[in-house]
Amino acid sequence: MARTDAIVLGAGFVGISAALHLVKRGLSVALVDRRGPGEETSYGNAGILEGNTLFAHAFPKGFGALLRIALKQAPEANYHLAALPGLMPWLLAYRANTRGDLALNFAKAMRPLFARAIAEHEALMTEAQATRYLHKTGWLKLYRREESFAGTRRERDYASELGLELKVLSPEEARGIEPSLAPVFRHAVLTPDAASVSNPGAVAKAYAALFARLGGVILKGDALTLHRSGQAWRVDTDEGPVDGKEAVIALGPWAPDVLAPLGIQLPLKWKRGYHRHYKSNGNAGLARPVVDADYGYCLAPMEQGIRLTTGAEFADRDDAPTPIQFDRLLPAARALYPLGEGVETQPWMGSRPCFADSRPVIGRAPGQPGLWLDYGHAHWGLTLGPATGRLLAEMMTGATPFCDPKPFSAERFAS
Repeated sequence: MARTDAIVLGAGFVGISAALHLVKRGLSVALVDRRGPGEETSYGNAGILEGNTLFAHAFPKGFGALLRIALKQAPEANYHLAALPGLMPWLLAYRANTRGDLALNFAKAMRPLFARAIAEHEALMTEAQATRYLHKTGWLKLYRREESFAGTRRERDYASELGLELKVLSPEEARGIEPSLAPVFRHAVLTPDAASVSNPGAVAKAYAALFARLGGVILKGDALTLHRSGQAWRVDTDEGPVDGKEAVIALGPWAPDVLAPLGIQLPLKWKRGYHRHYKSNGNAGLARPVVDADYGYCLAPMEQGIRLTTGAEFADRDDAPTPIQFDRLLPAARALYPLGEGVETQPWMGSRPCFADSRPVIGRAPGQPGLWLDYGHAHWGLTLGPATGRLLAEMMTGATPFCDPKPFSAERFAS
């Protein structure tokens, strides 16, 4: 029987980061996952470290945009009809949270986490000898329609108020820093202080290797076996049962499967997403991730090729993949950038765990002593994993948290 101070369930960026911060504070920690580190949702993302993010991803506005989604003609979103009844209350709540004062509440609550995101990553990458994956070239967002660019006014004004730099570029200026882009857009916004990583999966594995070098133990096991054993939490692994004085749920979209039997039911849903890598034709290349706002996709330079990511798909988590968004995106993507043939035969799919207010849950689990929650990071698991891992570790060890944890408590859903 192995005994630890803490068991962390889930070896994505969120779980690995929490485990790292705990072991760096002197705790004995077991990191448990059914797969290897960084092989689920953390593997598939645009690789952007969004330190300057202010607002959550907006719900589509306007009758035309909603009609295109309803008719399954929109490149930025897809849905499974059978999943909509279960998703509708969450979707309506999400819509409300991306508007007016509630959108501002998100920006204010999340700013301390985003502000710390890149520094926390850089510190871990340096210690993990993984800085070769870090690129401080910012990211570029393109707008094909005047209405789309005009809709960014509030964000740009708020960024200016906070002293965050967003550079508005003409198409010529944007193509000056990304010459492989075609002039099919009208406006561009560069976020120069953002960073990106060129192989998220490799970064996750580097962090896991650092965790192991610092004395942490990585085990394969079944999170669904988590249960009370006397005063400890116990989980079954391939090496036998492991006990921990405390346990951390960092399972992203799979967290409800473990929490529901423990009487904890928080309103988590998910946005599924896909990516596929492509070769570049000729001498084309990108120096930074590029987002085509009107089509809802990102082109990100990765070690595997140019990664094309899709927008959101609203479906049940375990439904079979339906990567039809690529058919809608590819003509626009190839009009913008000379994408060649695909590298993989099939696209990758993952699920982003989202609460309707787009904030993660960080802190104690209600009614379960010794159980902690660290999940629901929506689109920002990569960006925020190290920052929320630090926050959680400070809370668990009795240190002063670097920011107010109240906006991330599970109790916010009690009313």
